[in-house]
Amino acid sequence: MHADKKILILGGAGFIGTTLAPFLKESGYNVTVVDIGWFGNSLPANIHYIEADIFDLKITDLEVFHTVIFLAGLSNDPMAEFSPKDNFIYNTGLPAYIGYLAKEAGVKRIIFASSCSVYGYTHNRTFTEDDIAISNYPYGVSKLQGEKALLALADENFSVICFRQGTVCGYSPRMRLDLAMNTMFKNALSNKEIKLSNHKIWRPILGLVDLCNAYKLGIESNLEFGQVINLSSFNTTIGDLAKQVEEFMLDFCELEITITDSHVEDYRNYKVSTEKAEQLLGFKATQDGLSIINDLYKNLVHFSDFNNEKFYNIEVFKKIMMSKPIGS
Repeated sequence: MHADKKILILGGAGFIGTTLAPFLKESGYNVTVVDIGWFGNSLPANIHYIEADIFDLKITDLEVFHTVIFLAGLSNDPMAEFSPKDNFIYNTGLPAYIGYLAKEAGVKRIIFASSCSVYGYTHNRTFTEDDIAISNYPYGVSKLQGEKALLALADENFSVICFRQGTVCGYSPRMRLDLAMNTMFKNALSNKEIKLSNHKIWRPILGLVDLCNAYKLGIESNLEFGQVINLSSFNTTIGDLAKQVEEFMLDFCELEITITDSHVEDYRNYKVSTEKAEQLLGFKATQDGLSIINDLYKNLVHFSDFNNEKFYNIEVFKKIMMSKPIGS
């Protein structure tokens, strides 16, 4: 049991947190979630949940925790581009502030959910953490600056792990249908068609099972100072991903799917190495495309209303931002 290692998950009521928090609880950790509540609360009743603005936390609130996991902030490019100001506040300013509080409070480790989006557009080369990360768009820039702010705080008593996550896909009780494979799965069932912007674009895909295992390894590791670590289950082109969904639909649903390609230039194209995660953490990816699609299919009853706006982060975010008083 790890109940003495108290874990605080910030933004833990989102897509990742509602899977990660129960996973860590079942692994014997004492888990607390603080979340602003934009997307409601789909956590199990046995998870200690506090609805609050993370900016309102004080040093004394963090003193009892061994590890802080930062999942908060804006979660994708559409949200970042809708409100670049809020993107930098929540993805750069907030992790910097929390890192400061955590270190002052005596927290031993902070794990930051960064993104492979920091790599921007790369040319058919697998990127490692030592490669230069260059992004020209608000989301990638804010995540990279969030990493740098936290890494500047790292020392022998306060370790920082920045997980550069691939596109996270799969089923979560706080479901999202605006993620690569999840979107393809939804469109295949609802429209019998998968529309691609460009089938040649590369993406690292990260299944939620692999993600949860990586965070557990991060909590339990003996790493000191600061580390940036890529996380991915596998690299794939968008076209190959669509073909996997197409084959699944034919084999398991007896649906024939059409795949169309707009051949639009994308500003994100990257594949990443997870060798560092394997060496430092013992991380071994276990999920492939089929396992993630099968997980979506098994849980379809929980998100079958594809038109429900709660499954699309940008739709919820727009309403929240448009309801805020001018100048706030």
